[in-house]
Amino acid sequence: MALIEGCKHVLDIHIPADVVAAEIEKVVEKVRAKAHIQGFRPGKAPASIIRTRYMGDIRQEALENLIPAHIEKECVKENLHVVSRPSVKELHFHEGEAVHFKAEFEVAPEIELKEVRGLKVEYAESVITDADVDERINEIRESKAEFVNVDPRPAQDGDHCLVSLESLEGIEGEPMKQDDINIQIGGADTFESFTEALRGVEPGDSREAEITYPAEYAAARLAGRTVRFKVTLKQIRLKEAPELNDEFARDLGDFQNMDEVREEVRKAIFREREFAAQSEAKNKLVDKLSDMHEFPVPEAYVENQIESTVESQLRQWKAQGIDISKIKLDWDKLRESQSDKARRDVKASLLLGKVASTENIHVTEEEIDAEVQRIARQRREPVAAVRMNMEKDGSLSRAANRIITEKTLNFLFEHAVKEAPAAAE
Repeated sequence: MALIEGCKHVLDIHIPADVVAAEIEKVVEKVRAKAHIQGFRPGKAPASIIRTRYMGDIRQEALENLIPAHIEKECVKENLHVVSRPSVKELHFHEGEAVHFKAEFEVAPEIELKEVRGLKVEYAESVITDADVDERINEIRESKAEFVNVDPRPAQDGDHCLVSLESLEGIEGEPMKQDDINIQIGGADTFESFTEALRGVEPGDSREAEITYPAEYAAARLAGRTVRFKVTLKQIRLKEAPELNDEFARDLGDFQNMDEVREEVRKAIFREREFAAQSEAKNKLVDKLSDMHEFPVPEAYVENQIESTVESQLRQWKAQGIDISKIKLDWDKLRESQSDKARRDVKASLLLGKVASTENIHVTEEEIDAEVQRIARQRREPVAAVRMNMEKDGSLSRAANRIITEKTLNFLFEHAVKEAPAAAE
């Protein structure tokens, strides 16, 4: 065995001539039993004729049987954890002789885990102010607001205008027309041209507005374009939000008064910020863990990580209604741009796996059951059917790995030394 570099290994393998000959005889008999040769019943043709007619195929099948078996045998002997498909190099084989070749592959790296308890990380528990609570309650109040129609009059700042829009020229060759669009005059998200066009206009009147959309605008057909619209005001409305009183509290759920609402909102904000702060701290701990350890990462793992990232992105695009069949990927450029991040992600994953193994962190059946039940509720499908499908497509094992990863991150966080962020000092 010879170590090339990093995780790459080469095995120099020799298969004795008698072993090769025995395997060829097995294949000859197998072919002989099925071969249809004129003048002979199946299985009765002389072996010499079988060899003459099918020797190329026989040699190939014999090698396909022998090579993987001997690679596996040598890897077991050397106690190697192979993580990539072996590549056969320098194959030498002549009739009646031994087979000699080299097998090149990658193995899992040996990781000597350093002390992971007591890692230092910046973290501070969230402090929720009354202003934070007020802001969230006002957001809820705004979400419960209703539009009230106003008798015809000139539109003014703050009004919500129900309008129809019609482009005065084609966009990508087609006119654009939209009805019942709500535009608030002077609103924070309203284009200034729309505000100027609608201010002082009465229902039934039309004006023109020229809009230049930003390059990063969500609608791709409008991004970066300048479009001139005919804007017709149909109805003026005012947005009326409910009063913050006990009736409002009861409408929100199992609350009797606003004090109970405020307390629940405070808890919700705390949970959100605590989750965000802990997630950030855990990411920092993983970065620190990676920086502490140096070991080679198998390129096979890196390739798999890049493919997984791309597939995930394609699934997101497909879910958004994008025709992914029209997306052309330059795999070489993609590999080059993603390789550093993928390599670091793989390294972090290997380290977390090592921590889990060292600290005996595992997933329980109860945790798996709870995850399957959660997914079943989300999909509104029977639990048994969801579990069967997850076992079939491999997502059950992936769910188990996610649980172990989360428990490992919790372990690192719980045993870390939390330091106040520099800004807090």
